[in-house]
Amino acid sequence: MDAKDILGLPKNGPLMSQEKKSRPQKESQRKPDGISREVYALTGGIAPLMPSIDINQLKKRALSESEKITWQWLPFTSSARKDNLQLYHWVRVVNGVPPTGDYSFAKYNKSVDVIEYTDEEYEKFLSNPSWTKEETDQLFDLCKRFDLRFVIIADRFPSNRTIEELKDRYYSVSRAITIARAPSPADVAGHPLVKQPYNASQEVERKRALSMVLSQTKHQERRDAEVLAAAKRISESRKAAKAAEETELPDVSDAAPEGAEKAGIDVISTSPNAQLPSGIAAPPVSETASTLASLRMLRVYLRTYGLEQMVQAASSSAGLRTIKRVEQTLQDLGVNLKPKVPTKLVCAEHLELRKEILTLLNLQKQVQYKESEGSSYREGSYSETPGTPPKRAQRATDQDRTFIPDSTSFGGERAGKKDQKRKGPGRLSEVPSSPAQSKRPRKLKTSDG
Repeated sequence: MDAKDILGLPKNGPLMSQEKKSRPQKESQRKPDGISREVYALTGGIAPLMPSIDINQLKKRALSESEKITWQWLPFTSSARKDNLQLYHWVRVVNGVPPTGDYSFAKYNKSVDVIEYTDEEYEKFLSNPSWTKEETDQLFDLCKRFDLRFVIIADRFPSNRTIEELKDRYYSVSRAITIARAPSPADVAGHPLVKQPYNASQEVERKRALSMVLSQTKHQERRDAEVLAAAKRISESRKAAKAAEETELPDVSDAAPEGAEKAGIDVISTSPNAQLPSGIAAPPVSETASTLASLRMLRVYLRTYGLEQMVQAASSSAGLRTIKRVEQTLQDLGVNLKPKVPTKLVCAEHLELRKEILTLLNLQKQVQYKESEGSSYREGSYSETPGTPPKRAQRATDQDRTFIPDSTSFGGERAGKKDQKRKGPGRLSEVPSSPAQSKRPRKLKTSDG
């Protein structure tokens, strides 16, 4: 009994037939070779990302029916050995023919080419008071026997010599023989023994430092890490402070040249009572140093860029007209505004020429100012400030001033008003105020008496 029996529905109704008809037939896909049925079912028929190959197919090897392979216990010799020792091993034999040739592992036998010297060469180039010829011969025999494994050589060496002493003696002898046998020293200048000679003291120091590092405890390692972290923080804070100072420094264009500064100081010192005109100002001392410091902070910069910055610093104390006059003077002298070959010497001379021209223009301004001041003295101007009128003209106005009579003695107020009408408007401020007039005494009447 199922749900259709409970509901009273027919088992083979029209719906079932329609569903069966509407379902499309599944295409049968064949499982590819080399993949299991379970894995293929999990992938859903999708091709794998990596090609899968059956392991059994890898093990298969096409063998011809004519080949007959056997393994035989055969003797062999190796060219790496000089004693002709004969050993045995299993060998793959095809059709009863054993393999021929040298031992397959003999090619891996590599030896070091140790230099050999004669007695004449030793007496001429290799004599050393701390080493005898017998010790040197024993050292080179051991180096050739043990392929420069100096730990084993030091263990086998008869006298008490350190590894560094043995290395130093071996490499010094090899270096001397290499240079002596060369046609000229330049031919062996690139040889490793000549280019990088062995340094025994440096090797001892390296091993000592390495042993100190390896013998450190965990506590010492933590302390070293803390010290390195603190040093890193200090360096970063210094870099940040230096960057902040650079941002606070004035622009490079505001810097002043050293030559113009000295010239300005000399001009001012010659006349302490003189006043500089508004166009000339004493350049500050620290701005040239700030320009040089900003260039040094770049570390790597073009010399033309450095010349431009120094030219701007040299002409910053002058106005735009003065800068144009400097450039015009350079053109009149036939000098380029920018050197064609900006070497260090050429840039220094160009900058010095600009400073001298700027100093010359400043001195010309001083001379013009002094000449105008002297001409004003010669014309009789003794005024302290240009805005006040000259004293001689003031005396002339005092002489031309009309006499104003007292109003009490000459009929009073009318005469004063007439004189004021006759005077110009410019002289009203020069007229002193009239004294206060007293009232006339009132006439006595008969009725008062």
